[in-house]
Amino acid sequence: MILMPPPDQAVLARRAQIVADLRQIVPGDGVIDTEHERRAFECDGLTAYRQLPMVVVLPSTTAQIVGVLRYCTEHNVKVVPRGAGTSLSGGALPLEDGVLLGLGKFKRILEIDTANRCVVVQPGVTNLGITHAVQGLGLYYAPDPSSQIACTIGGNVAENSGGVHCLKYGLTTNNVIGIEMVTMDGEILRLGGKHFDSGGLDLLGVMVGSEGLLGVVTEVTVRVLPTPPGARALMIGFSTVEGSADCVAEIIAAGIIPGGMEIMDRLAVEAAEAFVHAGYPLEAAALLIVELDGVAVEVDHLVALVEEIAQRHGATSCRASQSEAERLLFWAGRKAAFPAVGRLSPDYYCMDGTIPRRRIGYVLARMTQMEQVYGLRVANVFHAGDGNLHPLILYNANIPGELERAEEFGNDILRLCVEVGGVLTGEHGVGIEKRDLMGTMFNETDLGQQQRLKCAFDPASLLNPGKVFPQLCNCAELGRVHVHGGQTRFPELPRF
Repeated sequence: MILMPPPDQAVLARRAQIVADLRQIVPGDGVIDTEHERRAFECDGLTAYRQLPMVVVLPSTTAQIVGVLRYCTEHNVKVVPRGAGTSLSGGALPLEDGVLLGLGKFKRILEIDTANRCVVVQPGVTNLGITHAVQGLGLYYAPDPSSQIACTIGGNVAENSGGVHCLKYGLTTNNVIGIEMVTMDGEILRLGGKHFDSGGLDLLGVMVGSEGLLGVVTEVTVRVLPTPPGARALMIGFSTVEGSADCVAEIIAAGIIPGGMEIMDRLAVEAAEAFVHAGYPLEAAALLIVELDGVAVEVDHLVALVEEIAQRHGATSCRASQSEAERLLFWAGRKAAFPAVGRLSPDYYCMDGTIPRRRIGYVLARMTQMEQVYGLRVANVFHAGDGNLHPLILYNANIPGELERAEEFGNDILRLCVEVGGVLTGEHGVGIEKRDLMGTMFNETDLGQQQRLKCAFDPASLLNPGKVFPQLCNCAELGRVHVHGGQTRFPELPRF
């Protein structure tokens, strides 16, 4: 951990004044300033990096958010928005000289509109909470990240989260149709609504996946779908990872769009089976789970087609669910893969990159070679349908140098994703984890244009600074000169 020098008296006086002023805007227990209470907010799901926020503010109304943001703009104070803190890219890492704006009190479902088949929620409502609210009406919310029991819809909007069913039903961006947001200067904007297409520039599309850099989301309208009349899952074992990847490619080429399609390698299968006891084939080098949904006769027909395709690609086992309970059990292991892998190693580093489906086998073979170079094991689980990889690099933070080796291993995996025509992230976002790799995917002109968009929303660069872009954004310089001018490299981040 990097030891920071104690703040001087001027810094302490400024902090005390900011805390006192914020208590006027958010009274009661809405401002947290003691060290031990702030400690709960020092990191998100990327626990390798930790930093105490200057102060934590927990507003309960949109008016309070407006007041906080206006105050911070007027007094040049940085702000980091935070939802449930499940981000795996450091997107909610606080700043020691900034306000951490927590949205945990915004957890009401405001409206269930069955006529328009949508739900209006506050950003602190959990992903799974939306489905629970409408399942009695025969509806559900499709995006289902593995952390759906805890992650909030506001965070899903920030990171454009996906899940095992994103292949057929889309990511967050395909299921959010409207938001209310507050800009850094305290202006309330409404983008989209209950209609499926709004005129003008697609600002809603800009906001989804913007990682808290452009505004604070205070309300979200999502579309909900009718629960499919039936669904069955296939659990298919393969003797090689390449065979499972080739099977995925042929299923899509055949015009079959499964509700979900996931691959786990042997290490992940062993961990998940020991954790959940789903009946996974432990002898398989790779496990492919394919879910087909729709009316019963269609589902049965597609199950038979997928079984035929799997046999052509060397499947060593193939088992189709015969009941809803068995289908859910097949998925239980995949959903629990991340905590299950935690039993194999004291620590693991969860990566997130996306590649073309046809390169899955090649990339996994290259990762096996990298394991030998770095001396670290990798458990692989990923959304096979859209090529979204989630390698879990196992390491022990108590061994000097292993965290740094795991990070460099992860960086090489992400460079490989870009090399084969993929991208740095599929759903976790860039945050601080991937910001210094942005140059492998974008040139200075690309990054400059993206930064100009941020400047249009946040000209003083006060909202979640230090995330996504590898250099500090100077909006005044960006308006006049080439992107490289007037920028400063970030200091080293505090490690835990």
